[in-house]
Amino acid sequence: MKVHDRIIATATNLFHTQGYNSTGINQIIQEASVAKGSFYYNFKSKEEVCVACLNTRHHYWFQQLKRAIEKEGDSRKKILASFDFLIEMNEKEHFRGCNFLNILSEISNDNTKILKVIQNHKSDLRNYFSSFIANDLLSDHIYLLFESAIIESRLYQKQWPIEKAKTIIKSIIE
Repeated sequence: MKVHDRIIATATNLFHTQGYNSTGINQIIQEASVAKGSFYYNFKSKEEVCVACLNTRHHYWFQQLKRAIEKEGDSRKKILASFDFLIEMNEKEHFRGCNFLNILSEISNDNTKILKVIQNHKSDLRNYFSSFIANDLLSDHIYLLFESAIIESRLYQKQWPIEKAKTIIKSIIE
């Protein structure tokens, strides 16, 4: 694996498991097994690494979401499959929640570089739902339930918030 990619993989894991603020550059360097000079050749700061990590995560996450729901024929089935995707991700990632929202809770309001990446991710998700849901109000309702289900399932370390959100959505779309 290239040094750049090793740094991103290591930082992503550390940010996701122990938090952005609790992760230092020296720990990333050590755990990625790279020289300090190599780190700074690739990234100027922890903030820059975080932006790269979030952009990589964005690509991966959307690829997985699309894989999970695009096999479904109609928008109703796609909506429900998107909640199944959340359940799958919780199992796979041990209820760690949303990388973007986790980091959002740790950065200051003036960190516009990271904030912009997070906002773009959430805008892309909202737009993705609206790409196959014709009713804008319904699309936004699903987006907001989807987001809240992620947060609540992390809080309780259980799938019930996602399952409850899926039940609510079923009652609305059927």
